[in-house]
Amino acid sequence: MLYHLIDYLNTLWDVPGGGLLHYLTFRSAVAVIIALVIALIFGRRIIRALQRRQIGEVVRDLDLEGQKQKRGTPTMGGIIILLAILVPVLLVGDLTNVYVWLMIITAIALGAIGFADDYIKVFRQDKRGLRGRFKVFGQIGVGVIVAGTMLLCDDIKVCEPVAKTAPGARPEVVEGGAEKEMRYLCDVKTTQTTIPFVKENEFDYAWLSPWGGAAGKAIGWVLYALMVIVIIIAVSNSANLTDGMDGMVSGISIITGTTLGVLAYLSGNSIYADYLNIMYIPHTGELVVFMAAFVGALGGFLWYNAHPAQVFMGDTGSLAIGGIIAVFAIVIRKELLMPVLCGIFFVESLSVIIQTGYFRYTKRRYGVGRRVFKMAPLHHHFQKPGNAGVVALIQKPLQPLPESKIVTRFWIITVLLAVISIVTLKIR
Repeated sequence: MLYHLIDYLNTLWDVPGGGLLHYLTFRSAVAVIIALVIALIFGRRIIRALQRRQIGEVVRDLDLEGQKQKRGTPTMGGIIILLAILVPVLLVGDLTNVYVWLMIITAIALGAIGFADDYIKVFRQDKRGLRGRFKVFGQIGVGVIVAGTMLLCDDIKVCEPVAKTAPGARPEVVEGGAEKEMRYLCDVKTTQTTIPFVKENEFDYAWLSPWGGAAGKAIGWVLYALMVIVIIIAVSNSANLTDGMDGMVSGISIITGTTLGVLAYLSGNSIYADYLNIMYIPHTGELVVFMAAFVGALGGFLWYNAHPAQVFMGDTGSLAIGGIIAVFAIVIRKELLMPVLCGIFFVESLSVIIQTGYFRYTKRRYGVGRRVFKMAPLHHHFQKPGNAGVVALIQKPLQPLPESKIVTRFWIITVLLAVISIVTLKIR
């Protein structure tokens, strides 16, 4: 709103410094600062309000170190994160950009689903929270909105250099001759995405269709929509599973979000996209402002969420964070990079699937369920002592690790995965 207001005033008067808002980097920096300040200032007040209303975490006794001390800690702190994201985006973001609105809708919708789950757990004292099928229906709804927008909105397109589509074409020389800028041809609609570590790294979902022509294209969009839904469900639920230690999801998401912001900036700039030989996706540069607000909001929340946590994000925060990361990756055509960049989320979910599947298999075959890990999700495995009455295939480490050490090591691993994700731009 502020961005559009100052832009309008600049047409009437020469507003001092008004031109700065035309710079993406300046607005991103402003978004970080505003989000951080909102999370720090209003976060404290929201935490106090939650404490007064006795909105505390209901903690199950899992015999984990430091677990009992968490009982009663205010939850639903995801409200802080959502507030700190949305305010700066509405102030300094370009609200005519369809990608920005997709991210806003995702944050609000998944935040609302998480809020409903937290509300049922806290106020109705039902530990099961919102039924799983209702969560999935909500996530499917977000996926349908995202896929439908990608199909129907004319502002969403992927561009290819003329040199790729017209043999012998020469790049235009910018006035002055100092730089060269490739001319682009933009498809109206495409289901193309990026495959990491592959030289010709553009993949089209329509290629999976056995038919060509209009039928093949339609099937390609159906497959694309299904993939969008699966990714949103997988990443949002994975973030929810990972949210079991103080500062875990906040720190991981800051690193992941920063990486996605860099990828969005490069993909939205024709010169960098041409240099790196990656998809040029017009208008995605504006997503950097959203991701800057996302990182700033999480940084401010981490101030209170670091060990020992003064507030938990709850499903209000974790589902929204996972959904934001998923949809952001989808719109910049980097969704197939998620298993690498979101490696911690992926492994945490995989540990639950392996644990559950192996337990059911052994119970059906031997009559007694057995475990692979001492406990799942994986971060709790490191909190349990080995050979202490827990029958599991993997007993190491024998000594439980402090929560802060586990979180810090997971952050370090995420930094490594982020570097690998950036490196995929050149290693193909």
